[in-house]
This record gives sequence, structure tokens and C-alpha cells, in this order.
Amino acid sequence: MSVVIRFTRGGKKKHPFYRIVAADSRSARDGKFLEKIGTYDPNPEKALVTLNRQRYDYWVKNGAQVSAAVKGAIKQVPKVDA
Repeated sequence: MSVVIRFTRGGKKKHPFYRIVAADSRSARDGKFLEKIGTYDPNPEKALVTLNRQRYDYWVKNGAQVSAAVKGAIKQVPKVDA
């Protein structure tokens, strides 16, 4: 099983809302996923991104591939050293 971090689409027609999820690469875009790790809302003036950085780092460390769209959205989230 290969894991990918990608978007799943929600929201109404012409008003998208996305979840950032870790999912099996074979599952459908809006299908089953392993864990929800964040959200992306492109609708406001400035797009809103939330991310559980610990879980994101966990999945990447364990070999998850990150989609290009998610990489672009994550660049907006500041990295905090804790």
C-alpha cells in the first residue's frame, strides 16, 4: 500500500472546500482515507489553510507522497518550531 497526501473536495457547486487527507493511492479522490490532517478553503480573499503539522510530518517521514496541489497550499502555512 502506498500512501499519498492529497485533497478531497467538498462544499457546494462553484464554492469548493477541500480536506487535506492521507489516503491509499488506489482509493478514489473523494473516497476512503486514512486520516484527515488539515483543510484548505480557497474562497475568501486570502485562502485559509489549516494543517496538523505533526501528523503531516509523520506521514511524510513514513513514505507518503505529497501531491503538487497540496505542496502549493502548504507553503502558505508557517512552519513553527516547537
